[in-house]
Amino acid sequence: MSNANGELPIDDAHTNRSHVGEAIADERGYPGYILIGLGLAALGLALVAAGYGFRGWALLAGIVCAASFAFGVFAVLMERRRIKRFEGRDLLDQEGH
Repeated sequence: MSNANGELPIDDAHTNRSHVGEAIADERGYPGYILIGLGLAALGLALVAAGYGFRGWALLAGIVCAASFAFGVFAVLMERRRIKRFEGRDLLDQEGH
């Protein structure tokens, strides 16, 4: 839902934060969210495998879980940093609450 210039519309009358809905509107963040979801699934698999005594599978799922979480959070933070730099701000600048 972008305008002719490729920019997302901003509804200043109904929002008090500048990035409301950004996670849904910005498709570049999706790989990070998918990796975080994969990390959650791998965590569940690791717990089930450990509960049933499959140490090898539990270790493998634990490694996949840790790597997916790490790369997912890294990807989301780098995309957030890119958006902030585009606006001339730093990643840790305070806004809102």
